[in-house]
Amino acid sequence: MKLTPSAILAALVLMGAGGFIAGRVSSADASPGEQDGPAETKSSRSLTRDAGGNAGGNGKAPRLSRPDRDAKITAKDRLARLDAIIRGENPLERNRALLAFIDRLGPGEFEDAVAHFRELGITDSRMGEYSLLLSAWAQADPTSALAYAKENTNGGFARETILTSWASTDPDAAIRWAQANFDGEGANPYLPGIIRSLAISDPARATELLASMPRSEERGKGLDFFLPHLLQQGTGSTRAWIDAITDETLKNGAMMRAARQLAAADPAGTAAWLIANPGEASQRRLDDVYSAWATRDQQAAVSSLAALPAGENRGNALGGVVRSVASEDPKAALALMDRFPNDVNDRVIRDFVWQSLGSDPETALSQIGRIGNEQVREQTYRRALGAWTERDPASANAWQLKISGSSGVFTPR
Repeated sequence: MKLTPSAILAALVLMGAGGFIAGRVSSADASPGEQDGPAETKSSRSLTRDAGGNAGGNGKAPRLSRPDRDAKITAKDRLARLDAIIRGENPLERNRALLAFIDRLGPGEFEDAVAHFRELGITDSRMGEYSLLLSAWAQADPTSALAYAKENTNGGFARETILTSWASTDPDAAIRWAQANFDGEGANPYLPGIIRSLAISDPARATELLASMPRSEERGKGLDFFLPHLLQQGTGSTRAWIDAITDETLKNGAMMRAARQLAAADPAGTAAWLIANPGEASQRRLDDVYSAWATRDQQAAVSSLAALPAGENRGNALGGVVRSVASEDPKAALALMDRFPNDVNDRVIRDFVWQSLGSDPETALSQIGRIGNEQVREQTYRRALGAWTERDPASANAWQLKISGSSGVFTPR
C-alpha cells in the first residue's frame, strides 16, 4: 500500500521527534505505473533484494500485481522482514526500509503487521514508525484499522492517527464514520483527529467542527491540534480567528492556548489583546505574557505595568514581571513589589519566593509573612525552608537560629 503524498503529510504531522523520514517516498509526480511499485530508493531496492523479493538485474521490482509479486512471501516471512527493519540501528535507513515494506502490503496484511509491531514494544523512538503503519492502513482500509484500534488499543493515539490520515484524503467519509460511530452524550471523541487533518487542508471546516463540540476535554484536544497550524499563519491571523469565535468558552480556551506563543513574538500586542478581552484567559495568562515581556525588555514591561489602572490586571501583570526579575535580581523584584504594594497579592508573593529562593533564600523567606492566607503561608514556609535545607543545610540552620524568636519573620506553629 503506497502512501499518497497527502497521507505522508498527515503522518509527518503525527510523528514528532521520534520519527525520521528521508529519501524519495511517494512522489506526487509519479506515473500510475510507478505508483504500483515500491519507492525507488537505494534502501528500498536493497531491502527488496535482501528480503527475498523478485528484483531484476536492474534492481527494480517487476511491475506485477501485489498478489503475484508477493506470492512466494509467507505471512511469517513478512513479519520477519518487519522485525529486521524495526531492530535496525540506523533510524534513517530503518524508516526508508519501513516505507518500502509498507508499499508492498495489501489491505488485508496490515493488521498482522501492526499487531506484530506492537508486540515488539512501542517506545518513544518508535512512535513515528507506528504512525506510518497506522496512516498507511488508514489509506488502505480505514474502517478495519479503526475497528482494530477500538478493540486493541487504549487512549486515543491510534484512533486519532487513523482518522487524521483518512481525513487527509476523504474528509467527508471520515466525518460520516465519526458521526455514525458515536451515540453517547457530550463531545464526539472521534472529531479531534479529523480536525488535526483539516487544520492543514480546510481550516474553515475544522473551525466548524470545533464550534459544534461542547466544552470538553475532546474540544480542548481539537484546539491543541488546530492552533499550531493557525499560529504558523502569523500573529494577526491567529488573533483574528480567535476574535471571530462567538462561543465565549471556546474563545477563552483558544486565547489561553495561544497567548504564550503569541507573547514570544509580540508581548506588548498580546498584553493589550488580553486586556481588551477580559475573561478567564486574561486572568490566567496576563502574568505569563508580562513575564515573557520582562525577560525580553524589562523596562518596557515595567512602564506598561505602571500605566495600568490599579486592579486585577495590574496585579497579574506585576506577578509576571516579578517572576521574571526575581530569578535574576531578587532585590530588584522586591523593590517592584514595594513600588506597587496595593497590587501585591498572595500569588505574587509565592512567585517571588520560588523564583528568588535559589539565589537569595534569606530574602525569599523574609517575604513569606506577607501572605494573607494562613494555610498557604505555612505551607509555603515549610516547602521553601525544606528546599533550602536540602540544598544547603548549614546556611538554612544558621538562618533559623538567627531569626528564632523574631516577631518580624513568620515562623510555623
